[in-house]
Amino acid sequence: MIDRMFFDMLDDLGVRVEYADLSGRARLGEYIHRRKLVRLHHDLGPREHPFVLGHETWHAINGDEPSMFPQFDEKMERRADEWAAMQLIDPMRYSEVERECIGHIPTMAFQLGVVDEALEVYISMLSRIGDTVYVQPRMGAGIWTERIEVVA
Repeated sequence: MIDRMFFDMLDDLGVRVEYADLSGRARLGEYIHRRKLVRLHHDLGPREHPFVLGHETWHAINGDEPSMFPQFDEKMERRADEWAAMQLIDPMRYSEVERECIGHIPTMAFQLGVVDEALEVYISMLSRIGDTVYVQPRMGAGIWTERIEVVA
């Protein structure tokens, strides 16, 4: 299971995971670098838990800490969301579900077992050119995470 992968990564980094009531903190999870601690809201749903855990795992991998610069923090949060979404969504399964659900986000997210936000982040990383979808395309020839031939 994907949660196990995240827990194993955190364990390798020496990072503990604890569950707490974070409702007063306006977030579902947090990584506290100086304590090597990931805190997750105690009441996460089965589709929320992997996304939040993955997001916080990325922060732990990078040793991310909040800064005084909101634009830097926004970019850091976006990278964590993107990494978590990439871990949770299989590109071939995404392609099948997209065809079946005709792009309806809530249904697709349910079918993929992820929260809508994870799917929206994942979709934002796709570029479709003709009959090919590129995952995380970047400038330069042949630079992408995955290339999938699809039926237009």
